[in-house]
Amino acid sequence: MSRDRIYVSETDHERLRALVEQHQEGRDAAAAERLDAELDRAVRVPDGQVPADVVTMNSRVVYEDGATGRLREITLVYPTAADLREGRLSVLAPVGAALLGLSTGQSISWTLPDGREVELKVRSVQPPAAAAASAAV
Repeated sequence: MSRDRIYVSETDHERLRALVEQHQEGRDAAAAERLDAELDRAVRVPDGQVPADVVTMNSRVVYEDGATGRLREITLVYPTAADLREGRLSVLAPVGAALLGLSTGQSISWTLPDGREVELKVRSVQPPAAAAASAAV
């Protein structure tokens, strides 16, 4: 896994820590552990001061799979709002946790639960307000 600096808003950090605690046992325990490790390395930024090109909760993100070159567009959401058919990816999903806090142009090497290593590169980010506005159109 990459160890570049990532950024998370104070509110997202607080909510995500609670999510980790909620899921630290049971079927999502491994996912919660990976998310917890990402939060440990995150720089917490006051709400409203996170750069617009940083992946936050409810951001719309275009990322590239380094192995295939395929681009995917998702919105990073909490597990209860996840719906892959609608492009809403849970932060507890392996790719969701990997993307959290990255900025446009940043890459991460991430080990999936099946042991495969993937390289993900953030191509673009729409912050939550912009993502919601464009989805409403």
